[in-house]
This record gives sequence, structure tokens and C-alpha cells, in this order.
Amino acid sequence: MKIEVRHASHPEAVRGYDTQTLRRHFLIETVFAAGEIRLTYSHYDRMVVGGATPLGEALALGAPKEIGQDSFLAERELGVLNVGGAGHVVVGGTRHALSKYDCLYVGKGAGDVRFESVDAAAPAKFYLVSTPAHQAHPTVLLTRDKARHLTPGEAATANKRSIYQFIHPEVCQSCQLTMGFTMIEEGSVWNTMPAHTHDRRMEAYLYFDLDADQRVFHFMGEPQETRHMLVANEQAIISPPWSIHSGAGTKNYSFIWAMGGDNKSFTDMDHIAIADLR
Repeated sequence: MKIEVRHASHPEAVRGYDTQTLRRHFLIETVFAAGEIRLTYSHYDRMVVGGATPLGEALALGAPKEIGQDSFLAERELGVLNVGGAGHVVVGGTRHALSKYDCLYVGKGAGDVRFESVDAAAPAKFYLVSTPAHQAHPTVLLTRDKARHLTPGEAATANKRSIYQFIHPEVCQSCQLTMGFTMIEEGSVWNTMPAHTHDRRMEAYLYFDLDADQRVFHFMGEPQETRHMLVANEQAIISPPWSIHSGAGTKNYSFIWAMGGDNKSFTDMDHIAIADLR
């Protein structure tokens, strides 16, 4: 298991970042590596983002020094969403089967966690997001049909999409973690426009289901100091609480969103009019 630490950046400092510096601080270029667990520990709300790609052998989620505990889930909760082949997540000895687009919420103190693929030639790709937790909630398997499904946007503004809310107060209890994914419909490219911020909580994006030769322009920064990064398939973004987070692809795509912070209200956001962006 490999872990990288990303420190928080002040918005005034980010105004002067060049492309490479911006990418180094906020883009996670390799989330999934065959036969490995890779984690990124962000100092924004102590969120951990990563990927587990088991092949022939199961991968165990250990507790690196950065976690500061004897076990990963001692003081944390975990969301797992599979974007690859069929697999299993074993939590405290209980095996949960996850197909593509299935999600698993794992509560604080649930026990050891292992990841398995059904077929090493078509491995599972488990996307992981973890936040600190103050209370234990039950582990819950959430298939797509159990998610809260929203269909905002319209073709006229190129943002027709489906939102699937998995770890959400109306679906599954958690301490602070919320998690789900959005599928942009064919012919649309925009996500989250008009843009917004939510200074009460940070967010992470994983872009996936994007063709290898296509890209997403991910926009971030203060509303009057926007910046962009080109993001490829299965790369992730750390989005600070003070930053907008919006994207437009060269074709349609999907992305997993996850948030942690002071509340779990999906609609708690500070909207910015398109005309006010700079």
C-alpha cells in the first residue's frame, strides 16, 4: 500500500500556481494501480482518497502512520464504489459482492477490510473515500437501484445528467461522508454549472467512463480567480472548500463526488452566477 500526503493551500497562493504546481497539489494522476492500494491523504478535512485494484490475491487495507491508529477504521468511516469488474469487499469477515456502480458504506470500527476481484483479467477497481468519524454506523451495501436518483439539466445547456446519491441522509446514515456519482448523458458535457462553493466542506471528484483519448477540463479556484486542469480517465481531483468545482468534457463521462466537513446537506452551497466568474 502506498500513501501520499497533500497539504492544504491558501487561495491567495493558488492564484500564482503554474500548471504543473496546480496539478501537483490538486490532481491525483494515478488512482488505480494493478495489484495495489494507493491512497492520498488530504489535509482538507482529513479526507483520504484512493483506489484498490486486486488481482489474484486479496488486498488488505492497512493503517499507515498518517492515519495515527492501529486500524484504518478505528476513527474513520469509508465509502467504496466499484468502477471496474466484479469483486468483493470483506469487512470484519463478512463478504460483500460489488458489481460496477455498486457502493459500500463501511462504518467506524467495522473491522479489517480486504478487497478481492472475481476475475484478475477484468479486475475490480474500488474507489475509496474516507473521512474521520465520531460514531459507528452499520455497514450497508448500496446497489444503483437503491440510490436516490435525480435527473437535472437539459440538452439545451449541455448538462443533462443522472445523479445517484448513495451515502446520503435519505439513503444511508454516516457521520460526515456523502458520496455518489453522476453520469453525463450523451450529447452533454457540463457538470455543476452554474458553479458553486461550499466553505463548510471539501469535495473530491473521480472522473471515469471517459475514453482514453478524451479529456475533461476541470475548473477550480476562487470564483474571480478560476484555473483549469486537463483530467484523463480515472484521475481524481481534490477540491478545497473555497474553490469552485466544475467541468466540461470533450465528450460525455461519469464522475464520483464525495464530500466531508461540517454538514451532510447536499444542497448547502453558495451559488455563483456565470456572469460573475472570472
